[in-house]
Amino acid sequence: MSTILEIPIPKLQNTVVFDPPLTDEEFERMSMANELVKLERTKDGRIIVNPPTGFDSGSGNSEMNDQLRAWWKQHRKGRILDNNTGFFLPDGSSLSPDGGYVTEEQLRGLTKEDRKHFPHLTPVFVIELLSPSDSLPAIKEKMETWIANGAKLGWLVDPRHRNVLIYEPGKKPRVESGNKVTGSGPVEGFALDLTAVWILYED
Repeated sequence: MSTILEIPIPKLQNTVVFDPPLTDEEFERMSMANELVKLERTKDGRIIVNPPTGFDSGSGNSEMNDQLRAWWKQHRKGRILDNNTGFFLPDGSSLSPDGGYVTEEQLRGLTKEDRKHFPHLTPVFVIELLSPSDSLPAIKEKMETWIANGAKLGWLVDPRHRNVLIYEPGKKPRVESGNKVTGSGPVEGFALDLTAVWILYED
């Protein structure tokens, strides 16, 4: 009869604090050197270590970005970004959306050299997909940070409850739970087919 060894797995810290805080250049270099995890930074300098996503979340995120890119291909204005893109926001934080859209006007403010690095701007539209490892209060706080730093529209997609929290400047978040959610403002005409996302989470 074989014996199964119980191997203790340590829980690593998901936040790191540097004193003094890292500069933008130092944070970007550290992010590039640790490509197996996604690093983000709060406005007070705390580094948040995000693990890779599970299979369902990876599939859901891919589906959302495929739909967003299909909308972009109808006009090819601005750029679509995925969750590998970091942004330095006006309040000093650095975040990565699961999906985002940057307008042509925003692009004109970036040089070719700027585009090789984390840009100092906020996407006008962001999507965040709630994964099993995410804390809902923490992701809600992240959405509020996007809006406070200039995003015009944000969607928090929640597969657990089959709904989407809609964030807009000057408004309280509202919940939509139909088969699709329709964009406005910077992503007028974009409709996310939620049934194509939810089906990826079924048994």
